[in-house]
Amino acid sequence: MNTDIWLYSGLVAGVLSVLAALGAYARVRAYDSGTDRSREIAGWIRSGASTYLRMLYKTLLVVAVVLGIVLSVVFSGIEEKPMHGLLTAGAFGFGALCSALAGWLGMSVAVEANVRTAVACKKGVADGFQVAFKAGTVMGLAMVGVAVFGMCLLYLIWRDVEIVLGFSFGASSLALLAKAGGGIYTKTADIAADLVGKVEVGIPEDDPRNPAVIADNVGDNVGDVAGMGADIFDSYVAASVASMVLGASFAGSIGPQYAILPLALCVIGIVSSFIGLRFVRVGKDGKPGRALNFGTVFSCVIFAALATAFFAAVNAVSGGDPALGLNWGVLLSTLAGLVIGVVMGFTTDFFTNDEHRPVRNVAEISGSGTGLTIITGFSYGLVSIAPAIVGIVAATLASYFCSQAFGLPGIYGVGVAAVGMLSLTGIVVSNDAYGPIVDNAKGIAEMSEMSHEVVERADTLDSAGNTAKAITKGFSISAAALTVLAMFAAYSEVISKYSGGGSFILNLQDPLVLSGTLLGCIVPAVFSALTMLAVTKNAFVMIGEIRRQFKAKPGILAGTELPDYTACVGIASSGALRALALPAALAVLLPLAVGFLLGPGALGGFLAGSIFTGVVFALLMSNAGGLWDNAKKYVEAGNCGGPGSEAHKAAVVGDTVGDPFKDTAGPSLNTLITVMSLVSSLFAPLIARFHLF
Repeated sequence: MNTDIWLYSGLVAGVLSVLAALGAYARVRAYDSGTDRSREIAGWIRSGASTYLRMLYKTLLVVAVVLGIVLSVVFSGIEEKPMHGLLTAGAFGFGALCSALAGWLGMSVAVEANVRTAVACKKGVADGFQVAFKAGTVMGLAMVGVAVFGMCLLYLIWRDVEIVLGFSFGASSLALLAKAGGGIYTKTADIAADLVGKVEVGIPEDDPRNPAVIADNVGDNVGDVAGMGADIFDSYVAASVASMVLGASFAGSIGPQYAILPLALCVIGIVSSFIGLRFVRVGKDGKPGRALNFGTVFSCVIFAALATAFFAAVNAVSGGDPALGLNWGVLLSTLAGLVIGVVMGFTTDFFTNDEHRPVRNVAEISGSGTGLTIITGFSYGLVSIAPAIVGIVAATLASYFCSQAFGLPGIYGVGVAAVGMLSLTGIVVSNDAYGPIVDNAKGIAEMSEMSHEVVERADTLDSAGNTAKAITKGFSISAAALTVLAMFAAYSEVISKYSGGGSFILNLQDPLVLSGTLLGCIVPAVFSALTMLAVTKNAFVMIGEIRRQFKAKPGILAGTELPDYTACVGIASSGALRALALPAALAVLLPLAVGFLLGPGALGGFLAGSIFTGVVFALLMSNAGGLWDNAKKYVEAGNCGGPGSEAHKAAVVGDTVGDPFKDTAGPSLNTLITVMSLVSSLFAPLIARFHLF
């Protein structure tokens, strides 16, 4: 069967998705941007976000060039392929460029949509929702379109999965830096603004008298739009490539079509997201969260129907020949990943949505002091790990045994389950990007002194946005867990291939494997500590700057003088970029050090250890942080004593602790384990050969 049509369909779908994103961008810009005051505030946010992103991308350009040169030199001559190094380096650069392009486009529309969403809220919640969600779709559609186009193009030209692996490494490297850097930036400003503004001075969260308020709003865009977009772009590409690598390694026994099948599933996901996005609307009851969830579930059903039709059509054309058709076990594995991904997203919703007991319990107990707020929120975060891990286990076992029962390698089923879980990335990212847009909209509404009714409507949108962001984090962490399991299997296959044949088996009684596992276990903990310490260090500097401005210019609090917003933006930007170096080096150099010094077995153990603890830490921090954030908002909505009460003060501190949990360390960990898995798979041929001699 000629599978080239799948690749050409991917190119077409990718282009159409990007064009649809650009069309949505143009429609968003056509909305009313309000008064001179609202446009001025939005301009400050736009300028700060653009400045940081330019600085970040300049830094990433240097990193990409250095890594590209290393790849081109190291991989030259592998398996009598004199151009392999240059092609891998080119694919690496292309992957980084595609990830940067998707992130930049999403952030660009976010800083245009925030003020327009605030203005639209004058008409009603539904109008504000329409603007914000349409802007979110720009990020979602651009991301999947660029990813699918890039992967299909590279495979169509070179017919080499290892080249596409370089594309994934480029996307992951940029994602790690963008997510960690954006997370450090946004939480530096958020913590400083809250601790001085709310706790010390007693002014509202988005009060224009706070020198950190613009930096805080900028952080929403560079962290939760550009950063999170790059993060999920990374998982989306990595899951597809891991499955392609597995399909290519088993091609001799199951057929070459399975190396291309993940790309076909991505195309079906794009079509499903296109359809699902049309049905996301806020009805008369004004429940934005319900609309976002309905769109996700509806897209899930559409994907299942289209994937089933696709398998039936391929098998009908192949005339029932198993060498040309598609095995139904793969479809079952894909749908298992899809269903469990949605279920896990709603599990996250239970622990982070203020409509459920965990958030309300933390809000209520905050009236008894900060200590109980921290202990209770942290405990719920620990409990939230259990259903998520059970879900990952269920997805792994269901996909493995479904695939195996139909005569295919079980591990290939795990790979396509990850693709299935990420197939709805277009709509999931749209939901996620909606969150920071409405957060900014609420801030602009307050700072430009719009009516109390408008601020309340924006706050309604913001509350749903916080939950949507929490669900996306849970979704992306779970998907990353399945992705790295598939990538781990791909690493094992490559090691077996280049070490003289035979199965690659990890034996925990081998001291090298056990040592590697223990070393892997500590990496997520150290990485989390480095990123959160960077936040506290930068926040300490910014708090000093805010206090200095209040003391030097009494007119700021009196409302007669404007603060120096650019000083805080500069502190957040420079601090975030400086703090990136060591965490990024850990992700790339540690796997190589373990692999070359201790061997392939130790590196396999290292990956296993980092996966296990990375998923646990990521779930704990993301869920606990989201819970503390929404507990604070629940109190600020007038519950448990309302703003200014003891419960509010304790909830603010809880949110301050949770901020670097949920927006810096937690979501960066899934990118960390993906990067380490990709580095290991990419360098596996060299590590295997090095230890043969």
